[in-house]
Amino acid sequence: MNPIHFGATAFLLAGLFAVPAGFATAQTAPEAYRAGSIMVEAPWSRATPGGAKVGGGYMRITNTGPEPDRLVGGSTAVAERFEVHRSTVADGVARMEPVTGGLEIAPGKTVELKPGTLHAMFVNLRQALKPGDTVKGTLVFEKAGTVAIEYVVGGIGAQAAPAHVHGHH
Repeated sequence: MNPIHFGATAFLLAGLFAVPAGFATAQTAPEAYRAGSIMVEAPWSRATPGGAKVGGGYMRITNTGPEPDRLVGGSTAVAERFEVHRSTVADGVARMEPVTGGLEIAPGKTVELKPGTLHAMFVNLRQALKPGDTVKGTLVFEKAGTVAIEYVVGGIGAQAAPAHVHGHH
């Protein structure tokens, strides 16, 4: 094959693949969810083994307003209850306890719910969570009200959101 012809063919093929890849990324990137001055980004969960009774929810919550707000509740389509928990390790013993009184989001601050720290707990799961699934849910804030979100489910041992959840901030 002539080098000039090969170069032109490669250039055309690269152009053909670049447009669909960018288009697919734009279509799968999640949006930030808003309620009043609260913004919720990259909600995700881990897959669970069959028979598991609990699952976790993770996300970033930013308060863009001048007043504090609190995450006081929520729900998911896949569990009976929604609770916010804090995981701690003291003297080599891991503990998990509910956050009482709601989780404060200070003005101008971001609180990250992630494995091993603060997280949403989905209690009494009705079904296993599978990688690639999306789970509908709501978050309830004391001042901002209710916001509908969707969690993207990653792998069982995931420590961070699936790659395509990080695409849009």
